[in-house]
Formats: sequence, structure tokens, C-alpha cells
Amino acid sequence: MTLQILLIVNSFASSVTPRNTVLVHQYLARRHDVQVVETNERGHATRFAKDAATRGLDAVVAFGGDGTLNEVATGLAGSSTILAMLPGGSTNVFVRSLGLSNDPMVALAQITTALDKGEIASVSLGKSNDRYFCFHAGIGYDAAVVEQVERRASFKRLVGQPLFAYAALRTWFVSYDRKFPHFTIDIDGRHIPNGFFSVVLNSNPYTYIGKRSVNLSTSAALEKKLVVVTFRKMSSLLMLRTLYGALRKDGLSPSSGVDIQTDVESVTFNFPAPFPYQLDGDYLGETTNLEIRHCPDALRLVRPAFADY
Repeated sequence: MTLQILLIVNSFASSVTPRNTVLVHQYLARRHDVQVVETNERGHATRFAKDAATRGLDAVVAFGGDGTLNEVATGLAGSSTILAMLPGGSTNVFVRSLGLSNDPMVALAQITTALDKGEIASVSLGKSNDRYFCFHAGIGYDAAVVEQVERRASFKRLVGQPLFAYAALRTWFVSYDRKFPHFTIDIDGRHIPNGFFSVVLNSNPYTYIGKRSVNLSTSAALEKKLVVVTFRKMSSLLMLRTLYGALRKDGLSPSSGVDIQTDVESVTFNFPAPFPYQLDGDYLGETTNLEIRHCPDALRLVRPAFADY
């Protein structure tokens, strides 16, 4: 069956090259009618995806990093147009969480086989204001880390994950206030007064360090509601214990410093002073109020049946 496909390419992403872009296009075009567009500014991928959905195209293939994926998912949410993803960034969290290869050409064969077999699933998304997210929203510390990385975006393609490690350490020791809370939280009617750092999970893992997955909560899944992990203090000992637990496959356990809420429909963050936030690794600035809610069956996604969930 021939499909009408829009291939959205972020040529600035770490693993995207002119050569593999041509190869991806040629491979898809052997069986399908393919149009190709390239992004060159923030929000561009969302506009392309919305236009594809409006025109009734069958599928959009997003070739870029997690930020590109986030923008495309936001543009397609609520439509019947299918999303397929190719890993083009430095980490590619969501693509890898679906069991796809981190090699874009191998992943291309996997998604085209899944398209041919009709392996499509309706999955949930999280939504913050008017923006959706696929795998997580970060409020506080990790958003500050992402902001540090984006300040050095020109090095990201060359350096990759070591840049994130540098930004995490610099943010921890230099720029992030670890003495006073940054926000209060209301989760489905429950109030948490002192929050230093929260992650709202729509899926697991939270991220990857090399080939190792960082599992904050194995309760997070695309078929379920949201999971909210909140750090109520930020000591070095707590963070080391957290990292150790997260690198194990069973994830974190609640403690005096870590609050974990599962099956969450909505969560609101408030504070008089602005706090930073990010969605799917894309820094979106600071705010004094942020509402996040669960959106079931929001996206039609190529989800190969062979993947290990």
C-alpha cells in the first residue's frame, strides 16, 4: 500500500547528515509518495506537521533529535496522521524507549516494516499549556541543565553527552539554588509545599547515559497516566543514591527526600519567583505557573510489535 508521507528533517541535529538524509528519502520513496522539508527555526516542525495533518497525509516521519520529535508530536496530536521517528539527535530517548535502533538506517528498516504491517498504536501524551510532550517534562534542576546545554548548542553536535555531564555538574555546584525550594505542587488535589526538582513522566526511561537507561519509575508507560517524581531536598548524597537506583532497572523508591505519585491526571506547579521547565529535553524558559495534564489516545504512533516494552 502506497502512503502519502512527509519527511521532516532537522539538518542541525547531531546524527543527521546530507548523505543519510538522501538515503532515508530514497528508501522511503521506493514504496511510498514522499515529500521532504527541512526545519530551520524553533516551531518549524510543528507547523510542518500541522499542515501535513490538515492535508490528510497518511504519515509524518521525523528525522532529528528529541526536540524535533516533540514539535512534530505537538503538531500531529489529535489528528489521524501517523508519526514515525528516526533517531537523529545525541540521545534519542523516546525512539530508543520504543525498542528502535539508535542507528537511523537500522531504525528506518524497522519503522517501514512496522508501517507495512500496520503496527500502529494510539498512545497518550502529556500536555503543558499548549505544548505536548512524549516522554517527560522537567521542572527545576534538569531544566536548568538543559538551558546550560542550549547556551552551548554549537558544541552539542561535536561533544554530545559529555556536554550534558559538564552542564549537570556546573548547574549543581554553581548556578542552581539547592538551599531553598523552587515551587509548590498540587497533584490531583494533593498539595506538596516544597519542591526543588520534579520530573513528570509519560514513559520510562527518563533518559540514557551511553547505553544505560536511567529509570526513575517503571510505573510510567504510554498506556498509563502520568508519574510525578519530586525531589523535596537536593543533597549530594540523595542525588548519588538516586543515580544508583535509577541505573538499576527497578527505578526509585519513595523516601523522605523523594516523593513519587503514580496514575496522575493533572499536576500544577506554582511559585512567586519564576522557575525553569523543559519538555522532552527542549528548554522553554521560566514561568510562575505550570499546569500539566494527561491526554489519552492523543497520538497515532508507529510502534513495532517486536519492541521490548
